[in-house]
Amino acid sequence: MSVAVKESARQSADLRRLQPEERLDALLDDGSLQPLREGVRSRRLGERAKAGDGVLTAHGRIDGRPVCCYAQDASFAGGSLGEAHAASIVQLLALARRARVPVIGFIESAGARMQEGLAALSGYGAIFREHVALSGEVPQISILCGPSAGGACYGPALTDFVIMGAEAAMFLTGPSVVAEVTGEQIDMQMLGGPRVHERNGVCHLTALDDLHAAQLARQLLRHLPQHRGASPPQQAPVPARRSDPAATVPEQARKVYDVRDVIEAIVDDGSMLELSPRWARNVVCGFARIEGRSVGVVANQPRHLGGVLDVASAQKAARFVRTCSAFGLPLAVLVDTPGFLPGSGQEREGVIRHGAKLVHAFAEASVPRVTVVLRKAFGGAFIAMNSKALGADQVFAWPGAELGVMGAGQAVGILNRREIAASREPALARDRLADLYAAEHLTVVQAEAEGFVDAVIAPESTRERLASAFELLADASPRPPIRNIPL
Repeated sequence: MSVAVKESARQSADLRRLQPEERLDALLDDGSLQPLREGVRSRRLGERAKAGDGVLTAHGRIDGRPVCCYAQDASFAGGSLGEAHAASIVQLLALARRARVPVIGFIESAGARMQEGLAALSGYGAIFREHVALSGEVPQISILCGPSAGGACYGPALTDFVIMGAEAAMFLTGPSVVAEVTGEQIDMQMLGGPRVHERNGVCHLTALDDLHAAQLARQLLRHLPQHRGASPPQQAPVPARRSDPAATVPEQARKVYDVRDVIEAIVDDGSMLELSPRWARNVVCGFARIEGRSVGVVANQPRHLGGVLDVASAQKAARFVRTCSAFGLPLAVLVDTPGFLPGSGQEREGVIRHGAKLVHAFAEASVPRVTVVLRKAFGGAFIAMNSKALGADQVFAWPGAELGVMGAGQAVGILNRREIAASREPALARDRLADLYAAEHLTVVQAEAEGFVDAVIAPESTRERLASAFELLADASPRPPIRNIPL
């Protein structure tokens, strides 16, 4: 499908949904689609059997790079998975593992085909096994095009990235079962549409329609290598959109700003692809380029919850770090956080366990890792956000940044509470003592002198320093793997 045809289809009325072959054609380079197993039929459906059994598997090229792909056909048995249908997907995934190429699937399925019973359920098990075998070996992308239930949801959840179209929905049990079992009346979109899953972390990107979803998948692959051990693709360097990353950052540590403005001043213009932007918004994760080199970006977001780390943001960042490490993408970490979110709610939700996942992810990451502290890094979050102690290759900080156990105000509230309470003007006493504490314990100069920071850099040189660090580490030998049980 040519670019002109794709654009024409995009502008047509109602942004029509594409058929399986059209979806794969939209995804792949023109003329590269090579279908597989088109004549396979179900042995169990008799006269109702149809060639392909409701799925089109194929291989082709994206930007000249070979990939494997498939698209389910909801017009046949609701896209349900039967024995032959499952065998086609399993063989395609095995082929991708053998060829060491990415896999993209367009998913729209009612789940296991009830007429085929355990054979259908076992088919899902075989698919899950192949997804797990491919995990961390080649990029896997799932595109949800319509309602998908049961096993059709677990498969995407086992892949690296999930893209959901506007009409997509995914749920383990559909609205009718929910109503029968619990009495709750709910429609498919409210139960498992994009608005649900982009806020719980299941969905990484949302698309307007099938064509847009195919474009997002192609965009994702431009940041990723063919397989583990291969080099991520490079493109021609593009200047950053902004010149000064500190232009929108207030000097006062408690004032908010959008860290994406800082990112725009560091990465190549237009290269940032943020993942899960509506989930755990106090941390930003995404792929970008710095001087043409693909990198993963992890940044605290002061615009939401002041940039604190909590259960959700620790989960989000940890998974992203491990994905980047698996596929060899260097990590640029921008730090501006007051620490982990305190409170009984967070403790009940297991913030200790989830915070440990983030520590684990950075500590085991074998890719080049460079940290820049923008304004502050306190407490456990100072360690967890890719500190020198966890193995960061280089740590930079902007002038005026504060690093320590906790913020000055909180510290003197504990250390000097009696003195403050006895003062005639407690607020003034607290401010004076906080200034003294900050000057003695939190300065970036002290952190640099003690080796916790490699260099204090001018904000406008951040892009240059990151690019230089990643160029230096481009051929770095991988760290020895940490052999333990993931938390």
